[in-house]
Amino acid sequence: MNQAIAGKVVVITGASSGLGEATARHLAALGACVVLGARRMDLLNTIAEEITAAGGKAAIARTDVTQAGDLTRLVETALAVFGKVDVLINNAGLMAIAPIDALKVEEWERMIDINIKGVLYGIAAALPYFRAQNSGHFINISSVAGAKVFSPGGTVYSGTKFAVRAISEGLRHELAASGGTIRTTTILPGAVDTELAGGSSHAESAAGLKEFYKQAIPADAVARAVAYAIEQPDGVDINEIVLRPTVQEF
Repeated sequence: MNQAIAGKVVVITGASSGLGEATARHLAALGACVVLGARRMDLLNTIAEEITAAGGKAAIARTDVTQAGDLTRLVETALAVFGKVDVLINNAGLMAIAPIDALKVEEWERMIDINIKGVLYGIAAALPYFRAQNSGHFINISSVAGAKVFSPGGTVYSGTKFAVRAISEGLRHELAASGGTIRTTTILPGAVDTELAGGSSHAESAAGLKEFYKQAIPADAVARAVAYAIEQPDGVDINEIVLRPTVQEF
């Protein structure tokens, strides 16, 4: 139990595996009420049941972050079950690595829809409630590829993660100018052991990623970084956290 986190209602997208699942389990163990959104309801049910069996509190809602209405329903689920929402973690993401010359246009569009528009839809769903209660916390998952272009093959993916970082900073600036009661944190992970590395349909890029991810750190490392940002006093806004394996050069 963590007194600074206990009782907070935390909404998480992409919560059926990887960073989202690890963060949900970690925060629930610290006393948070977690509201899990993802498309794979079987996995969400299992995670929520295990959190509840361990003494935690969890709710779920099927969520496709490319659909704005799904984000609205996810936030409404938090309000209906727990009466409020304190934190929104925009975690859902897709990493489809391939050279530009491969012209994976459909994958470009999918990354834009999930990685950029999904974050914006999450912000749109939670911001009115944060404004109404005069408090809240956005945590947006970018990537080290949002600080330095991942090349070769990561041009479009990096573009989407640079966008997440830019949106987060712009949001932080606007919220600070209007009173500073809503916090904004961007997490930029390096190689982390999740399903993200399996998103490429380009054979050569997929093989390169498999080798690159041999250095990956556990998803729980990111969960602890998220908890650190949440547990700060209300007047402290942790704006960016970059974490990667100690051996990772990129």
